[in-house]
Amino acid sequence: MIKNVEDFEVYRKAVKLFEDYIEEDLPILQKNFVGRTLAGNQLRSLDSICANMEEGYERKSGKEIKNFFRMSKGSSGESRGRFKRLKKVLPEQTINKRVAVLNEIRAMLESLIQKWV
Repeated sequence: MIKNVEDFEVYRKAVKLFEDYIEEDLPILQKNFVGRTLAGNQLRSLDSICANMEEGYERKSGKEIKNFFRMSKGSSGESRGRFKRLKKVLPEQTINKRVAVLNEIRAMLESLIQKWV
């Protein structure tokens, strides 16, 4: 039973991805001009995945939850694309791992969106 937003597996995955980005990717990005330029945008879009789920859940309306989960899915697509564009700055293994997690998040969000009427 879902009692708060933290009960959603997709939310926990998104938070973990955000934390991994801060701990592992951000230090690498800060060493390079392109990385520094894109790092803040990536931080915001990864945060937006979580923040939109939080806001949507707190509104307690099926229609609004669905809308905010759609925005989270959009932010996950933005983040995925930016990771792909960072292929010359971040290690390929890191990008592949992050993109795979974002693909899971996108699929999970799509499933939740489809279930809400």
